[in-house]
Amino acid sequence: MKFTVDEFRAWKHKCVTLLGMSGVGKTYLSAMLRNSDWFHYSGDYRIGTRYLDEPILDLIKAQAMRDPFLRDLLRRDWITIRNIIKIHDLGPVLSFIGKLGNPELGGLPLAEFSRRQALYREAEIAAMLDVPDFVRKAREIYSYPHLVNDVGGSLCELDEPRVIDLLARHSLIFYIRVPEADEIKLIERAQADPKPLYYRPEFLRAALKDYLAEHGLDYVAEIAPDAFTRWVFPRLFHSRVPRYEAIARPHGYTVSSVDVAGVRDEQDFLLLIESAIAQSETHASLATPRAEI
Repeated sequence: MKFTVDEFRAWKHKCVTLLGMSGVGKTYLSAMLRNSDWFHYSGDYRIGTRYLDEPILDLIKAQAMRDPFLRDLLRRDWITIRNIIKIHDLGPVLSFIGKLGNPELGGLPLAEFSRRQALYREAEIAAMLDVPDFVRKAREIYSYPHLVNDVGGSLCELDEPRVIDLLARHSLIFYIRVPEADEIKLIERAQADPKPLYYRPEFLRAALKDYLAEHGLDYVAEIAPDAFTRWVFPRLFHSRVPRYEAIARPHGYTVSSVDVAGVRDEQDFLLLIESAIAQSETHASLATPRAEI
């Protein structure tokens, strides 16, 4: 959706999609807004509790069946296993995605890793297509007038136009950009604690080819999972930036993560959006050629 400042202020039931890399402040803003009558729709939470719940449980049960004691209990239905996923702790989702590399170091073979990546992509698409329904549920069931859509950093990787079209129709897309001066800090923070990530298949193939050649390896099974995740993150970060911008330019508004860090309450957040809208209007007017007299 595109707005004037007055139109945004008058929007009775606001829906804002927060777009950007992990670590730019999306979940920080969402948690803050949750205390001010905003429904926090977490894409990854929806993925874990709805669309990947069964695959995650199957993975856990397969591991448990390797233990003779647990295998007997499971087969007799004497125990049950269930997922406990929290918005601020998405451990089961990350564990399911896993890392590529040597199984002896906790890595996954390429075929299994790719299978899980594909499942995650389909789950993220489904979770985003649920947003309009949750806008209604937030209002009608939970009495929240507004909704903030806290999307995963991989949204720009899905290559699924209907997702962007739907979010652009039903929400204000708010892209949180990392200034060049802060890019190194975000990358170093991600490398210090390497987490499982989603990669576009084409990106992964190219990165794997380069990594194996650069490190003199012949097989994926020789890769140290954390080492590859650290190595690939800067490349992934820089590949995602133009993809975010390609979404935000026609469909949304852009702010800096520095500005987001200064947001302390709902009023600050709304003023930041209004400032981005006003700036966009100014740029649009300057870009419009004057009619010749």
